[in-house]
Amino acid sequence: MLRKFTLSTLLILWNLLLFAQIPPHYYDSAVGDTGVVMKMALHNIIKGHTVRSYSQLWTDFKSTDKKANGKVWDIYSDIPGGTPPYEFTFVTDQCGSYQNEGDCYNREHSFPKSWFGNASPMVSDLFHIYPTDGKVNGWRSNYPYGEVSNPTVTTQNGSKLGPCTVAGYSGTAFEPIDEYKGDLARTYFYMAVRYYTEDGNWPGSAMVNGAEPKAWALAMLYQWHLQDTVSQKEIDRNNAIYALQHNRNPFIDHPEWVDTIWFYKPPTPDAIGNQVKKLDAVLMPNPVENTAYILLLNHQNKQWIIQVYDFAGRKLSEKESRGNRIKIETQNLQPGAYLLIIRSSDNEYSSNLKFIKQ
Repeated sequence: MLRKFTLSTLLILWNLLLFAQIPPHYYDSAVGDTGVVMKMALHNIIKGHTVRSYSQLWTDFKSTDKKANGKVWDIYSDIPGGTPPYEFTFVTDQCGSYQNEGDCYNREHSFPKSWFGNASPMVSDLFHIYPTDGKVNGWRSNYPYGEVSNPTVTTQNGSKLGPCTVAGYSGTAFEPIDEYKGDLARTYFYMAVRYYTEDGNWPGSAMVNGAEPKAWALAMLYQWHLQDTVSQKEIDRNNAIYALQHNRNPFIDHPEWVDTIWFYKPPTPDAIGNQVKKLDAVLMPNPVENTAYILLLNHQNKQWIIQVYDFAGRKLSEKESRGNRIKIETQNLQPGAYLLIIRSSDNEYSSNLKFIKQ
């Protein structure tokens, strides 16, 4: 039996196909830039998006946040690879009132409304608004995201509310499960770029100055970004939102641009003004358990200085060694992401390597 399509249906299908991938040359004006120059270039690309009304989000979620089984993709209750404690049906389970987990889903501003004064277009920007359990959304409130070791509340999928253990902030925080930390980190990087220079009147919070993450939050979000890499869910959501808002999250399309904007370090001159040369080095294995090796490629037998930092900028260790194969011990490091800097003692060569401690 042939299905009859109306003109409006065909137009909708055409738009979905048209906007299902990165358009050619979309990012051309930003390629090659670094730091704040790239931030401004990306801002100019993704600003001026098509603004959705707040009420339209209920319908938008059907294309942006739908599981393969047709249920609502709620990151505060989902258990990837496992069985979630409950699932929501679109429209039928839309909040309304609630008393317990599993009652209904609502619209979660992962970047809380109070941080930007509940203003437009931020209040309906789909990139930071997710459908989530109403009760858990209420527990999260407008607390920063963080990491929690002694929770006062633990949700049914393992998200936690309680005192933050991240250096730089000890107040109440909400910690999502590991599988969605990278999603939320890249959401915050999007907000910092989309609203760059437009956030002067935002109230901010303990986590952000305007749209920009504070130092402690940037270090944590960067670690989340490295540990939880871009998923197919994020790619599909990016495409679906592009079909509605006509802008994209650059850090889903190009995760490496987080480094290019926030962690780019240009070559620095040595004591007599020569530019430091990039060292060809790799770390194996990566992720690391207790021991790893730096392998230096095509370099003479120099004296090397090796330093390990966390992403809050604290130096955790330093050693000197000689040769092209250098052993690194990581037993004393907590699981997480770290930066390893290796440079020659004469400052001729240097390299930065990121690694994950399991």
